[in-house]
Amino acid sequence: MSHAQQIYKGRIVDLRLEQVELPNGLKVELEVVHHPGAAAVVAVDAQGEVTLLRQYRHAVGGFIWEIPAGTLAAGEAPDACARRELREETGLTAAAWTALGSIVTTPGFCDERIHLFLARELSNGHPTLDHDEVLTVTRMPLQRALEMVRTGELEDAKSIAGLHRAAVALRMLK
Repeated sequence: MSHAQQIYKGRIVDLRLEQVELPNGLKVELEVVHHPGAAAVVAVDAQGEVTLLRQYRHAVGGFIWEIPAGTLAAGEAPDACARRELREETGLTAAAWTALGSIVTTPGFCDERIHLFLARELSNGHPTLDHDEVLTVTRMPLQRALEMVRTGELEDAKSIAGLHRAAVALRMLK
């Protein structure tokens, strides 16, 4: 990157116009959203039920199904963020954690990377939602959640990736 002009810096995102040279030598101006990253959790209990959120998302016009997730705080490790978000949004804690890799959400214009985790050996507690979180917590069989992906009822990308990677880790999918 040879030059970047900040257009907007908010609480979560930083939008810049960047002058870049592509691998083919072409010089272009790109709009890039910089994001601190996030972590998302597929929490599966001993009965094979997954915890999903029915969360209000203004940007997409209403309530959608999601796995628990949140933005990394400055200097926070992805696994620490995953533990924090699971506890805050659902009240759950987990004794067993498996990293499921990461995904890039919209690489055409954003550098956000979401780290995915499988949480097992769950214990109940009490959620402590942020002031701007409007959600309900639901448990359902993991197979039902995967069916919701297939039918389009669950369309959140991080949740689709997390549920599929968890199902593979649990040997429910190949």
